[in-house]
Amino acid sequence: MKNYIGTKQLLAKPMTLGEYNKYRGWDLPTDEDGNKKGYLVEYVDSTDANHPDHKGYISWSPVEAFEKAYRTTDGLTFGLAIEALKQGKKVARKGWNGKGMWLRYINPYHNTQYSIAELSDIEGTLMPYIAMKTVDNGLIPWLANQTDIIIEDWIIVE
Repeated sequence: MKNYIGTKQLLAKPMTLGEYNKYRGWDLPTDEDGNKKGYLVEYVDSTDANHPDHKGYISWSPVEAFEKAYRTTDGLTFGLAIEALKQGKKVARKGWNGKGMWLRYINPYHNTQYSIAELSDIEGTLMPYIAMKTVDNGLIPWLANQTDIIIEDWIIVE
C-alpha cells in the first residue's frame, strides 16, 4: 500500500460508537465497545449520501484518529489555508482589522474573462497567484509576510 496524506473540509460531532450504531439503525457487534468515544463524520464534498438526514457520506471515526487528522477551520495553519485556497475556498486571518477582506487563489488558465489564445499573447509565463479582496472592494495581488506564514489564525470564509 502507498502512504497518503489528505486535506478536506468536513462536518463532525462527538458521538460514541454505540450512539453511531443506534443512529444508523444497526446492532452493535458483540465484540465492539459501545462507549468508545469518537465522532460522527460527514464528508460534505461527497455526492454518495448514505443516510437520509445527510447530503454527504457519513461514517464514524475513533477520537484519537479524528483529533490527529482534523482541526476546526477557525485556527488553520498557513499551509492548510493554502490547501483550502487551492480547493476554491476563500480564506482570511482572524486578526485582520479590515472588514470583508479575504484571499482567493487565481489561476489565469481558468480565467473566464480571457481565452487562452488571448492570454498567450502576453509575454512570459502565466502563473497562478493569490489575490486579496480589499476593504474598498478591490482585488489585488497579495504577498504573505512572516507573521502570516507562522500564525495559526486562518479561517475559511463562507
